Amino acid sequence: MLLWINGPFGGGKTQTAHEIRRRLPGSVICDPEYPGFGLHRMLPPDLRGDFQDLRAWRQGVVEVLDLALTRHDCVVIAPMTVTDPGHFAETVGRLRELGHDVRHFTLLAERATVLRRLRERGFGHLLGSVLGKASLRRESWAVQRLDHCLERLREPEFAEHLWTDRTTVPKTADRIAVLAGLTLRPHQGGPLRTRLRQAGVGIRHIRFD
Repeated sequence: MLLWINGPFGGGKTQTAHEIRRRLPGSVICDPEYPGFGLHRMLPPDLRGDFQDLRAWRQGVVEVLDLALTRHDCVVIAPMTVTDPGHFAETVGRLRELGHDVRHFTLLAERATVLRRLRERGFGHLLGSVLGKASLRRESWAVQRLDHCLERLREPEFAEHLWTDRTTVPKTADRIAVLAGLTLRPHQGGPLRTRLRQAGVGIRHIRFD
């Protein structure tokens, strides 16, 4: 089974994916952003647009996820924002055509909630000032795309929709598991431990380019 976790930038996809992986034995995360980053680095800076517009990215993601789903016996998790219906059909839709059990979920939240999460992500502006401007540029790009993401992802084709304004990452993971027919290990640790764990996930996913 593939759990494709969609949602706006800063919507909690990566945190939820890692929460599920931590509590679901044997599961793995296959992040479609990584081949996108690699394709960006292959191009001159003035040609670097949205890597999802590259057919190589869409085909490569399908090929890699198809291999993982075919050879790996447990659940595969892919946290990735996809808002273009054509790109969605060429990735999620194509994997379904290949016969895979793909469960797609879109994490949604009100605009103010996502903006707050973006400010907090990676320790926000404080970390950006320490590590340079790269992380801040990425968050600025995410803010610019936010309204478009929220509008597109509310469409029925991007269901199942899960609203996360008034819930936590562990509870969102629980909800996805129930809908997908999976059983997670119980969530352990108080609020502080959970916060530290999530901060660690955020730090590991900071980009410097």
